[in-house]
Amino acid sequence: MVRLVMILLGVDYLRTRWRGLMALGLLSIALGVVIFADALDGALYFPITPFACLLLLEGLSTLAVAWTGMGGQRTLRYVKGLTFCVSAGLVLIGGEHGNFILSMIFGTLFLVDGALQIISAKVVRYRTWRLAMAGGMLELAIAIFFYQPYPDHYAGTVAYCVAFGLFFGGWNMILLAQRVRRMAANPAIASDDAPPQPGSDGATPRAARAMPSVTQWDGPPEAHEPALTVHVWTPVGTSKVQPRRQLIVDRYIAAVDKNGAISTGHAALESAEGVYISLYPAVEIERSPEEFSRILRATRDNDVPGLFQPDYATESKAWCPSTRQVRIRNYDPRRLERFWQEYRRDTTYNLTHRNCSSTVAKALEAAIEGASARVWGSGGGWKPFVRILTTPELWVAAQVRKRAATMAWTPGLTLDYARALSMLADPRPSGWVKMARLALRTMYRSRQRWREEEETAPHVQDPAPAGVEQSRG
Repeated sequence: MVRLVMILLGVDYLRTRWRGLMALGLLSIALGVVIFADALDGALYFPITPFACLLLLEGLSTLAVAWTGMGGQRTLRYVKGLTFCVSAGLVLIGGEHGNFILSMIFGTLFLVDGALQIISAKVVRYRTWRLAMAGGMLELAIAIFFYQPYPDHYAGTVAYCVAFGLFFGGWNMILLAQRVRRMAANPAIASDDAPPQPGSDGATPRAARAMPSVTQWDGPPEAHEPALTVHVWTPVGTSKVQPRRQLIVDRYIAAVDKNGAISTGHAALESAEGVYISLYPAVEIERSPEEFSRILRATRDNDVPGLFQPDYATESKAWCPSTRQVRIRNYDPRRLERFWQEYRRDTTYNLTHRNCSSTVAKALEAAIEGASARVWGSGGGWKPFVRILTTPELWVAAQVRKRAATMAWTPGLTLDYARALSMLADPRPSGWVKMARLALRTMYRSRQRWREEEETAPHVQDPAPAGVEQSRG
């Protein structure tokens, strides 16, 4: 998550606030240690019931406004709301049963994530796979800690989770402050084979484009708006023969048709200024089931010559139109052009380490670097930092990036990553604000309709009954 925050806020923004980040990190670690130590003896001073009530209120609030989201944002809000409500309910139920269920849930989450990270690092063998395996083993140790009842018989489960969250969050803030303190450029967007270049100057983009002057947009860009477009050809959508549906596998890895042929999909990036980035192997790689496990390794012996497609029109005509598109308004064409000029010098292709999806992910990060700070202008203060930390899509983007870094970038992961980053680069109004606007708009239209009905209705005065005088008021 540290690198993702560096990308979204930019080094220039963070460098001026490194002292505040360091102080927040130290305070967060101190609070985490205190809460963890408090829970060890089972006699909690941590306000568990008020915390559960706040968690339940947040979950109910999220569910109430989840319908105002769009696409993946709506799904994310429903998942977040249900998770918070279930967790809060188990805490409020209390007793051994509620604490035990919570411990099993958290332990299983850490176990699955750690095991998946270890297995993928062992199979893919990318350059930092040993470090990833160490991180996976740490997650397994945390899972064991949640599973076993010592020392408090599951009474401190929630306090442990809060403590771990504060500790790791504080550690990430300290790392972030240390990295940006003396940094001249953002290494998070530098290519693998070229050193980072300082500043934001560089090659002039093919066309100038003004930076956005608004702070939020209610929805994705319209067709006529200039925007950065991420094209994704999904494995299922590009399969020549009807694929055998496999849950999750054909969404994020590959689709296998009835004849046994494997389709992995494709990803490309296109800017309004004419930059088109689409890396493909110069010679088609054999992807039979027997060879697929061998070429999954991100080693030098699996490097093959690659080529960059000239433009989307040529590629879509030779193959087929992209099946999914994600469009982003708030990007910097200068940074994208500079990245492209450096990256295109090397045409090496590797199925897991340097493929079409990893290329698009790096180009996307280069294009939106500093987007969250830029959208609020120079007077944003700490608002951009607080805003992205409280946006659920940051967590989603961080998890997708982590999974791709420990396994491999695939078109499915690139699609999810681009969708999450689009909501961070192009901020959407909060659910409560959007719901209030919809309510006010509905009330206004209703009043207009009632007024029109009153004006068009015939004015007929009812006659008084026989023998009864009409009153004059």
